[in-house]
Amino acid sequence: MMKKIVAIVNDIDVAQVYGELSHAHSGGLCVFVGTVREFTQNEKVMSLEFETYEKMALKEMDKIATAAMDKWNLNKVLIRHAVGLKKVEEPVVVVGASSAHRDACFEACRYLIDTLKETVPIWKKEVFENKTVWVSAHP
Repeated sequence: MMKKIVAIVNDIDVAQVYGELSHAHSGGLCVFVGTVREFTQNEKVMSLEFETYEKMALKEMDKIATAAMDKWNLNKVLIRHAVGLKKVEEPVVVVGASSAHRDACFEACRYLIDTLKETVPIWKKEVFENKTVWVSAHP
């Protein structure tokens, strides 16, 4: 059974991801978790704030998941992005794939995060000690 999970959420629980990607026909799974880092270009980050056009974001995320499943013959795919204010070290995005063999998982996982950052309408604002900056979607 092939399964894909795409979601926009307020909070990401990375502990649940293994169970969501586990599959009897999979010999492995790969997961990437994006988090808020403390420094950007030598400036201390207090938090990040994410906004999205949810309906369009989910449609694009579904398209990415379907393309990955078709290209790498995956058993399961997961794409989940958080919105709202996130503090340093909090997870903001998680993508993952499970398949019979590891090469497909690694390649698919890279494709999922790179394509998500390029095409999904999610906007990020960096909050520093003395200013805020909207960040380009494609740095």
